[in-house]
Amino acid sequence: MSQFIFLMNNFLRKQNFWFVFTPYFWLVLFFFIPLALIFKISISVSEWGMPPYRDFIDFSDGGIKINSTLSNYAFIFSDSFYLRSFLNSLSLAFTSTLICLFIGYPIAFYVAKSKENIRNLLLILLIIPFWTSFLLRVYAWKVILQGSGIINVILMKLGFINEPISMLYNHYTVILGVVYTYLPFMILPLYGYLVKFDLNLIDASNDLGAKPLKTFIRVILPLSLPGIIAGSMLVFIPVVGEFVIPELLGGSDKLYFGKIIWDEFFVNRDWPIASALAMSGILILVIPIIIFQLMFAKYNFKNE
Repeated sequence: MSQFIFLMNNFLRKQNFWFVFTPYFWLVLFFFIPLALIFKISISVSEWGMPPYRDFIDFSDGGIKINSTLSNYAFIFSDSFYLRSFLNSLSLAFTSTLICLFIGYPIAFYVAKSKENIRNLLLILLIIPFWTSFLLRVYAWKVILQGSGIINVILMKLGFINEPISMLYNHYTVILGVVYTYLPFMILPLYGYLVKFDLNLIDASNDLGAKPLKTFIRVILPLSLPGIIAGSMLVFIPVVGEFVIPELLGGSDKLYFGKIIWDEFFVNRDWPIASALAMSGILILVIPIIIFQLMFAKYNFKNE
């Protein structure tokens, strides 16, 4: 019996090891290794060929030569063209995240506090867009907003306009496409926190004489802050590098970071510059996020 227990304990220890090790293995395989490859290309020397950069280590001429340079980073930081594109993407991400928050918060609160049978139906309605292709959903907006689209047709039938309105290929259309696409990513994390919210706290606040706005600011908002941060991160971070929506709905008035990286990779075929852009964008985003998370963790520690 004791031998059986000993064998079972060893088995469980091994199972726990693999249970803990698997996420780290996944992270290394699909995040750190690709990131290391991108960094290697970003410090490579460009040349015509396939691939369009020199080997990092060259064994020709009877010796070892390391072909690396930081001039790619120096070039992109010295050219205001790349900086403007990144600022445009930050502006798009910030604006879209705020709009998603203002629209998504009331929806998430309503869903979280609905009756269970209605709540499940509403959650299905929120998840349904994920059942269709991302590209198809974005392209649908292009069809809807074009000159012969349903909006222009209805407005002309009702007599509000005499000719089609140009609603495509501008910054506001890109914001519309981003908000429509990423709104569920804001709602679902908020719902996860708000569904655990105790409604008795609202009643207690009202009994103590607090008005609805004060109750929201002093009671509801602080308790849902982790959900707001999680939803904002899920929207803000991918939108900074968004390529498909600006490509289909945007115009030439603003260039975005994802589009610039695409052009450098596939149009100019300058992989080192494109990789340096990608690495720079990651670093510029990751450092403030880490600082913010440390500050938020310190804030939570003080409040506990």
